[in-house]
Amino acid sequence: MTTAVAPSSAALTALDRCDRCGAQAYLRVELASGLELLFCAHHAREHDEKLREVAVTVVDETHKLQDKPTVETD
Repeated sequence: MTTAVAPSSAALTALDRCDRCGAQAYLRVELASGLELLFCAHHAREHDEKLREVAVTVVDETHKLQDKPTVETD
């Protein structure tokens, strides 16, 4: 499954879904054709080498999976 949308440099949100499995996307790849692909962290790792070969731009937000939310205390 491939999604073609207007390329965007905006941050990925929970509404952005992986084109392979439908999970939350953490990687956006823009191709020379202008098409955009979105991948979850799993599929981004699986296809990383090839994606970086064909990508014009890559927005990688997989670090969000490592970030710990801050807890506010009174």
